[in-house]
Amino acid sequence: MKLRSSLAVVLALLAVISPAGARTLVVNANTADPAPRAAWEATVARFQREYPDIQVQFNIYDSESYKKSIRNWLTGAPPDVVYWFAGYRMRQFVTPGLLEDISDLYTPDLKASIHRSALDLVSVGEKQYGVPYTYYQVGLYFRRDLLAAAGVAEPPGDWRSLVSACDKLKAKGIEPFAVGTRDLWPAAGWFDYLDLRLNGLAFHMDLMRGAIAYTDTRVRDIFERWRELLEKNCFSRNHASSSWQESQALLYSGKAAMMLIGNFIVANFPADVRDRMDFVAFPSIRRDFGRFEDAPVNTIHIPAGARNKEDARRFLAFVMRADVQEAINKATLQIPVNLRAAVADDRFIVRGRDLLARADGLAQYFDRDTSEDLANIAMKGFQEFMLYPERLEATLVTIERARARIYGALPVPAAAK
Repeated sequence: MKLRSSLAVVLALLAVISPAGARTLVVNANTADPAPRAAWEATVARFQREYPDIQVQFNIYDSESYKKSIRNWLTGAPPDVVYWFAGYRMRQFVTPGLLEDISDLYTPDLKASIHRSALDLVSVGEKQYGVPYTYYQVGLYFRRDLLAAAGVAEPPGDWRSLVSACDKLKAKGIEPFAVGTRDLWPAAGWFDYLDLRLNGLAFHMDLMRGAIAYTDTRVRDIFERWRELLEKNCFSRNHASSSWQESQALLYSGKAAMMLIGNFIVANFPADVRDRMDFVAFPSIRRDFGRFEDAPVNTIHIPAGARNKEDARRFLAFVMRADVQEAINKATLQIPVNLRAAVADDRFIVRGRDLLARADGLAQYFDRDTSEDLANIAMKGFQEFMLYPERLEATLVTIERARARIYGALPVPAAAK
C-alpha cells in the first residue's frame, strides 16, 4: 500500500506543537490527488485550531489502495474516521455492523440544510451512518480548439454528432476520447451513460440491484453502441495500461480532444490550457424519456470499532457545517451537499450544478451502485470488451454468472406468476 502522507505531524502545518495530554484522532482519507489533498490538509488544520486539545493523525492514501484496504481496517483495528462513498457502498458496511450510527448529529435544522437525495444516500431506514460533504457532475470535458480544428462546430449533443466528431478528429490525427482503464472504473462511466441514455434510470438501477440479467437484450444494446466507437478507434491507445491521471495528459498535450470524467479533473487543468477546456453533458441517444446523470456523493464515517468516537463525532459535525463545506468544495471545484454553502465562482462547477438540478434523476456510479464483488468482475469485463470486442458473448456470460451468484435468481415477472 502506498501511504502518501501520514500527518501524525499535521500540526506541522500549523507550526505548533500539541499541548501535553492532547487526545489523538486517527483519520484515514482517500484524498491523495493534489487538490483534495490540499483542501483536506487545510480543513484538518482548521479543525485543530478550533479544537487544540485534539491531535489529528491524518493518513492520506491513494484511492485504489484505499479501496482494497478499508474492509480490513473496519474488521481489524479501525481508525476513528474513514472517508468513503454514499449509497450501496456505504450500506455494504452498515449491514454487517461496521459503521457507527450517527443519527444524533442530524438535528432537524441540519437535515433541512442537507440536499435530500444526499441525506437518503447516507441513511438506512431512519438512521444515518455518514456525513456527505461533496458531489459533482460527470460528463464530456473537451478542448474547444481541437474540435474547431477538426471542423466540429458544436460539442456533440446527440449520438450522431458524437460519432461524426469522432470521425473528423481521427481524420486530423487527434484521438477523440482519452481514457485510462487500468483502474477499471473509467470504463464503467461509459457503460453507465450508454445505459442511462438507452434504457433510462429505472432500468439502470434494476440492473445495479441484480434484478436484470447481463445477457438481456437491452444490455447487449449498450455494448453495440459502444462497439460502434471501438470499431472507429475512438478511444486512446494503450488505455488499459494508463490510469485516469495519466490519460488526462493527452488532453493537455493536444493529443486527445475529449474525456468522460468527473468535475474533479478541473482542478488539474494547466493554466495555459484551462481557457481552451469546456464541458458538455453526455450526448442523448433516445429522446423519449428524461435526462439522467451520474452524480457521485463522497462521505465520511465513524467505524463501529473506533476508539475515539467522541472526537470523531466532533470532526463529522465540523465537516457538516456550511462554512467548512464551502471551503472544501471551492478548493476542489465540486458542489457542497450543505445547501447553505456557496459554490465556487467557476464556470465548470456552476454549469454542473445547474445540469444536476435540471436532471430527471441521478445515479451514483457503477461501482457505487452495485455489489463491490460484481462491480469488480463487470468492470474487468468492460475493460476486456474495449480491448477484445469480439469476446463480448463470453464476457457477458462471465458477468451474468457473477450476478446470479451474488444476487440469486431473477425475479419472476408479475404476469408469469
